[in-house]
Amino acid sequence: MFVKPEVSSALFAGPFALATLSAPEGAPFPALVTPDAQVTDLRSALGNAELTVRAVLEDWDAVEPRLTALAAGDGPRRRALAEFRVHAPVEPRQVFQSGANYRRHVIDLHVAHRAPGDERPEEERRAEAAAIMDRRAAEDLPYVFIGLPSAITGPYDDVVLPAWAEKPDWELELTAVIGRPAHRVSVEEALDHVAGYTIANDLTDRATVFRRDMPQIGTDWLRSKNAPGFTPLGPWIVPATSVADTDDLRLVLKLNGETMQDESTKDMIFDVARMVSYASQSARLLPGDLVLTGSPAGNGMHWGRLLRDGDVMDGSITGLGAQRTRCVAEEAR
Repeated sequence: MFVKPEVSSALFAGPFALATLSAPEGAPFPALVTPDAQVTDLRSALGNAELTVRAVLEDWDAVEPRLTALAAGDGPRRRALAEFRVHAPVEPRQVFQSGANYRRHVIDLHVAHRAPGDERPEEERRAEAAAIMDRRAAEDLPYVFIGLPSAITGPYDDVVLPAWAEKPDWELELTAVIGRPAHRVSVEEALDHVAGYTIANDLTDRATVFRRDMPQIGTDWLRSKNAPGFTPLGPWIVPATSVADTDDLRLVLKLNGETMQDESTKDMIFDVARMVSYASQSARLLPGDLVLTGSPAGNGMHWGRLLRDGDVMDGSITGLGAQRTRCVAEEAR
């Protein structure tokens, strides 16, 4: 089950975006999508029947000018986006996730989880947390961990809530898509390795984040974040050249029409360049890999309202489009 995107006057910023689409009963294929919701099959346009979006990203420096010209010209026959199913835009080899990267979000958590016996006013504890965040931004490192590609699903697909997930929660995130291999790159060089940006909703089961049986080993990201379909991705990859300022993008997540997250990336503790650079110090980032940059305040734990069967999540980020996913309880399928 999937929900087709609503066609608006402009689906995203810039002259084109990359997508993975399929016709009814057809195999997925790489596509160039224009803001007026027209589609070009890149297999025929670039003369490669085996082409994928990841292969396009592997040759991004050479291919991007061709895509720009293709979007501006007549080229092969275009078809309406409404004729196709929209899948996750790329199949990455590696997924780098991050936590505690939005200042207000972390401050809220700090205030909410005060130590026993701490009777100071909230304003004082909030000021203390703000000072900690400022020091962390100046002196500390991002918090990055590994996700599984198998958790990725399309931007309009149903999200299955496993029967064991007691507290499933949403986390809308700006996601960088790697276009040039990156290993031990500096902060100043990092964005040169980013082909574009997309949207991820990095779902988390809050009940299984921490191991109750072995608290000394800390977090369990495998169980809490990597159920099949727990990372709706897309709908598009918008080229980095079309995203004016990643430090000033608005993230909005609505649950059943009610706004839950509404924040600017200005609130990030570590910006995109620092996140990509940090991940590259340990790992070799490859074309098509994803670097999720954390989620702002407004998660379900904040509102005391977790995901349940029938919920509909609408997520959008400035210039990157919007996704819509419906939650389906595993036993209800």
